[in-house]
Amino acid sequence: MSVYMIIEAKVKDSQKYDQYISQVPEIVSKNGGHYLVRSNDVIASWGGWNPERIILLEFPSEDHVRRWLSSPEYKAIAPLREAGAETRVVLLEGHASNRF
Repeated sequence: MSVYMIIEAKVKDSQKYDQYISQVPEIVSKNGGHYLVRSNDVIASWGGWNPERIILLEFPSEDHVRRWLSSPEYKAIAPLREAGAETRVVLLEGHASNRF
């Protein structure tokens, strides 16, 4: 079952964050993930949540996410993310059907 990663990012250092985002898609892809959303065009609706940037990734499983995050390639660029943006992340397991 798919696992989704929702990332909220607030850019602190655009140069470092740009370096990170130029390298991370290839590493995500190598680990079975793909981007569903990467956007600065976030429309706040209610509840006081108004993120600057949202990223939504899909992976085949939580194991794929863990392999990505622990890969040497990702560990090499993670300091760019840490210096470039404040991030908050959640993982969600997909639902087996479209019916809720």
